[in-house]
Amino acid sequence: MMPILYAGIVLAVIGLIFGLILTFASKVFHVDVDERVTQVRECCAGANCGACGYPGCDGFAAAVVEGKAPVNGCKPAGAEGARKIAAIMGAEAGAEEERQVARVLCQGVKGVAKERYTYDGYKSCAVAATVAGGPKDCRFACIGMGDCMDHCAFGAITMKDGIACIDDTKCTACGACVNACPRNVIRLMPASQNVMVRCRNSDVARVARSVCMDACIGCGRCKKECQYDAITVENGYARIDPAKCTRCGACAAVCPCKCITTD
Repeated sequence: MMPILYAGIVLAVIGLIFGLILTFASKVFHVDVDERVTQVRECCAGANCGACGYPGCDGFAAAVVEGKAPVNGCKPAGAEGARKIAAIMGAEAGAEEERQVARVLCQGVKGVAKERYTYDGYKSCAVAATVAGGPKDCRFACIGMGDCMDHCAFGAITMKDGIACIDDTKCTACGACVNACPRNVIRLMPASQNVMVRCRNSDVARVARSVCMDACIGCGRCKKECQYDAITVENGYARIDPAKCTRCGACAAVCPCKCITTD
């Protein structure tokens, strides 16, 4: 029994010594943290998405307090978050910008966009894009392997019929999906801009139409129909200026390829 007792006493003494050392070290090396950092951190979205340009919400909060980042730098936190952070910092939140959302500029679902081959490799858009140009004939199409979905911290993206679908109500415009897409199919746009050209195929009309039934052929009918000079046709496909567009939908009504949508 005595050896066991001695061993217990020794362990207790060792634990006490280490406890004292740690207590001393914590006091000697203590670094005061501005309480505003914690307050700003609580106003962030908490997804550590990196949309602010800093390594996570903690990095952004520290940068705000140091005056290196703007109070409205956390896009997922939105206008409300910016106002709260501004109040903590005693600053102005600035003019409230229109909410942005990510949009997929492609309608190349299965049966619409022609497939070059059946891909059976590692499920990644970035990887599939390097294999003979990707599984779809259209080199501008959404590959549909879900890289954007994997990078979305807010569960706003699902894959349906071979392309990405984004839920506007969940999207925070953090831009993670935009950066993850190897084909640059996803763009951030004003939430009110519901009229858009869901195609970026810059090939000549014959080639574009041969690889996707919903491809823009650059015919210009939408441009002629628009009374507000909001549409231009460049590099083979139509583009809509959101600042001029009135969302009337006249362009979508005359589009022969149905590549302009109003939803």
